[in-house]
Amino acid sequence: MSLILGIESSCDETAAALVTSDRRILAHRLAGQAAAHAPYGGVVPEIAARAHVEILPRLIEESLAEAGVSLGDVDGIAATAGPGLIGGVMVGLVTAKGLALAGGKPLVAVNHLEGHALSPMLADPDLAFPYLLLLVSGGHCQLLLVKGVGDYRRLATTIDDAAGEAFDKTAKLLGLGQPGGPAVEAAAQAGDSGAVPLPRPLVGSGEPHFSFAGLKSAVLRAKESGRHADADIAASFQQAVVDCLVDRTRLALAAADEASALVVAGGVAANQRIRSALQALATDHGLLFVAPPLWLCTDNAAMIGWAGALRYEAGLTDPLDAPARARWPLDPEAERARGAGVKA
Repeated sequence: MSLILGIESSCDETAAALVTSDRRILAHRLAGQAAAHAPYGGVVPEIAARAHVEILPRLIEESLAEAGVSLGDVDGIAATAGPGLIGGVMVGLVTAKGLALAGGKPLVAVNHLEGHALSPMLADPDLAFPYLLLLVSGGHCQLLLVKGVGDYRRLATTIDDAAGEAFDKTAKLLGLGQPGGPAVEAAAQAGDSGAVPLPRPLVGSGEPHFSFAGLKSAVLRAKESGRHADADIAASFQQAVVDCLVDRTRLALAAADEASALVVAGGVAANQRIRSALQALATDHGLLFVAPPLWLCTDNAAMIGWAGALRYEAGLTDPLDAPARARWPLDPEAERARGAGVKA
């Protein structure tokens, strides 16, 4: 059994955790920055990085104290090394390098997306490789066949915007505040999901990838028309995203018949309407459906510590000159998506 200190700082959440390879979370500390970014309507990278510098040492100390261990008791130090806002990534990774050097511990440079990809295994001991993963967050929307630790085959990605970004932009257009995903979901509860005719990009086309830019534009036109209540726009938008995700995932299941389960992870996986639709899809295909607890869906250090533990036990540690990366694909051999930009 290994004990790993996990550090997360890829966006606007600062977090530290102590996690064991037998799925015990001994401590977890997280500090958000919503108030600092609220005046700007989105995350400001420089503000986020400075906040990580100020907050992270305290969270690490509190995590060690809560777990009742010292740095000497830890087997390895894991930190998000990308992808993400490069300033924030550098803060967490440099901190981890300093602790690893001072304590004589191995460093595990974790891909943030791998943290999300493996987080369902932290929550559900019955989940086994391989499984089909819908990774859906503010910066990414991908379908991956998860074959093992460090072994991923990308089946689909977004050719423009991620679903989480579409949620955030819709919340901003409707004046709902941030974070956008929960705000839109809450507003949608009072709306009619069939009231506003919105597009379902690529649905029924056979195209394996995602596209949400056109849907965002349609939301803008619906708002500017003045003909629809905000709650109806929110509900109709949410349903359009659900339909797109289910359609793409159904195609991916046909291409990944070795998958033992359908898994969803990432911040958007906290949306209950999306979870319910994917649960029904998994049931239709006779598959186990796994979604992490809501707090594990959003950025956190427990998933980084867990991914670090699995990589540590597989002998996948990293040198102290491991780079921080703004972009870092899980499947670097995947063919570039048609028309895709840098997010693919």
